[in-house]
Amino acid sequence: MRRGFRVFKSSLIAAKNCKSPTLLSPLIRFSSQATPQLKANSTMPEGFNRDFYILPNNTPVCNLDCKDAFTGLTDKEKRYAHYLSRASWNGSLIVYLQTSPESPAIFALLHKLLSAEPIESLKKKAIEECKWKEDDFTALLVYAAGFFANSGNYKGFGDTKFVPNLDAAALGNLVEKSAAAEKDKSLIELFNSTKERMFSLNPNELNLALAPTGVTTYHSSSVTKSDSDLIDRFMKAKNLEGWNTRLFKTTENGHAHYHIRLGSIDDGVLSTEEFEGTTVSIERGDYSQLLNRTNEDLTKALEFVANDNQKEMIHKYIEHFRAGDINAHKDGSRFWIRDVGPAVESYIGFIENYRDPVGVRSEFEGFVAAVNKETSKIFAALVDNAEMLLERLPWGKTYEKDAFLKPDFTALDVISFGGSGIPAGINIPNYDEIRQNEGFKNVSLGNVISALPKLKINFLTPEDEELFRELHKDSFEVQVGLHELLGHGSGKLFQRNKDGSFNFDKSAVKDLLTGEPIASWYEDGETWSTKFGALASAYEECRAEAVGYFLCCFTDVLKIFGFEGERGQLVKYVNWLSEVRAGLMGLEFFSADAKKWGQAHCYARYVLLRVCLEAEQGFVEIEETTGEDGKPDLLFKLDRSKIDSVGKPAVFEFLKKLQAYKATGDVVNGTKLFESYGSVGEPELKWRQIVIARRQPRRLFVQANTVLESNGSVNLKVYPETIEGVVQSMIERYEPEAVADIVALWQKDRKHFDI
Repeated sequence: MRRGFRVFKSSLIAAKNCKSPTLLSPLIRFSSQATPQLKANSTMPEGFNRDFYILPNNTPVCNLDCKDAFTGLTDKEKRYAHYLSRASWNGSLIVYLQTSPESPAIFALLHKLLSAEPIESLKKKAIEECKWKEDDFTALLVYAAGFFANSGNYKGFGDTKFVPNLDAAALGNLVEKSAAAEKDKSLIELFNSTKERMFSLNPNELNLALAPTGVTTYHSSSVTKSDSDLIDRFMKAKNLEGWNTRLFKTTENGHAHYHIRLGSIDDGVLSTEEFEGTTVSIERGDYSQLLNRTNEDLTKALEFVANDNQKEMIHKYIEHFRAGDINAHKDGSRFWIRDVGPAVESYIGFIENYRDPVGVRSEFEGFVAAVNKETSKIFAALVDNAEMLLERLPWGKTYEKDAFLKPDFTALDVISFGGSGIPAGINIPNYDEIRQNEGFKNVSLGNVISALPKLKINFLTPEDEELFRELHKDSFEVQVGLHELLGHGSGKLFQRNKDGSFNFDKSAVKDLLTGEPIASWYEDGETWSTKFGALASAYEECRAEAVGYFLCCFTDVLKIFGFEGERGQLVKYVNWLSEVRAGLMGLEFFSADAKKWGQAHCYARYVLLRVCLEAEQGFVEIEETTGEDGKPDLLFKLDRSKIDSVGKPAVFEFLKKLQAYKATGDVVNGTKLFESYGSVGEPELKWRQIVIARRQPRRLFVQANTVLESNGSVNLKVYPETIEGVVQSMIERYEPEAVADIVALWQKDRKHFDI
């Protein structure tokens, strides 16, 4: 929930020159020989654009450069990083099982197809024997690279499906002629069993959502919203948390039986009881083979820990993955918080609940990174000034944590990141009781921020585009720091404790908006996520974003980051310009048909765009124009002279409302406020069409692999900054046995997902 940033594509420019594939057509294509599923689909809404669900051949690739950071580690630290990286990669195979019913099978298909022979050999067969064009083969590699980078066939940023820009029959022909099929005839059966879902663009498969409107594997296909609500009530009644769970429903003679399945190596039924006329069982054993692989790597890492905190942390992670007890992961997170300033930083587990349609269950994630000591000094200075800066936020000390727990805030270069996407900053752990009473950590991922593609910056004047290119990296570093430390790290939740006491003085603390006594709070067992549900992520991202907008207006804050005078003012302007414009670009991730937002950060930034537009006085203007190509275009303008006089006060007042409703658990008024600003009317829908028509492809990262040599040393294997490099790095990351494990898990559960 509190991951600060998944860097938004339209806001990015080059700090490093990322590369695009060499074999490409500049246009997005779709084969005229469409698959039967696509041709037959007559239920598509008018104006449906298949190109929106295809990764273009000119998708840029960026190298996640960690060579210098890795080289600076000691041999012992490299071994530690290696085994934690292996744990992260093996564990992140779980994400394919969490994304869509077909993703595990597609992963196995692509891995086997592309690893059984050199890519050039497969390409030769495609062109000479199957009569493909070079663009067709590039399209296959782009699909595979995008699939691996997103850990499935739904985008990690936006949650929309993407399909191969190929004919299904043509791909089937290549599979049959491949070296992989020669070695394993079951590959053809695997392709046939998944090709329909792989290529299909049926309306109820376009986005991640509960059935019947979308796709999810956090819940079986039989689970409806009312089923989910019932289990939510059950879990609240039992004081259970759903971070590492999935929900399955079976029915016998009309009687519903719900299975809450915990991610764990151990299996078996923990309990079964009746609840509201249904049967509910809590079971262990989800993802067991993959978690076993993760624990084997974590066990090896224990030999190379730097201190007792790391040792105890890993022991608790192992216990958590073995038994499925979330309290063990919480204890591991406590040891992780105490491990201040390590040379090798990492975190692993079921962390972020963005992609669960009801905002409860979390995606597996693991990362390993090395500390950038120089940049970390800036963030340390920000931490030193945090208590003073918190006083400037639009709520008093009574709405802030009882004691400021100075967090560790470091700049890191990522060595390995397993999951559906790589953010630029992180604020974790996400457990409310730990964050509020014990602390948290902030990290800024420097090599993610700097690895940005060189793309046209849409909708800006030439002057603003030039400033954007020059100062985006600097302004984004400021925003990440403020967003993570003082955004996600600020604010208190008012709670009633188990003994009936409160964690605030009811007689003294007043409602921020009315001045009346506090009338609502979180009951024992309630959390931010369970209270605000699916809205929680976007709401919290909006609150953290707003803190960044507001605090970057202060010259002493900019000075902490090394920006003073005219340059400091320009950094402030570019931050407002890029972030508020991101709200406009975020319209791409609004579903006009479902009238629903599909990405928390985009929803959050759009809400803040609406706040700035509502402030009027010519502060933010969006003008409909005609581009040089004769097609509809937009011009986004933000008056830098009015940031302090118009923008800052507007965000200040809105931020006060966000905090008031969050602190008191006022989900009714909080939802009403947020959804009113998040509504998309006719003018915005017209802007959305233009944004989509002019959208730029999102970058893909190529990550290195750590390699344990026969002499015990660990080296870093770096791959070309190409689509082929992304594919090669991925297929070398996993051994055949791991692929067999994910296929076995897919076969076990496919009956629950109509595949």
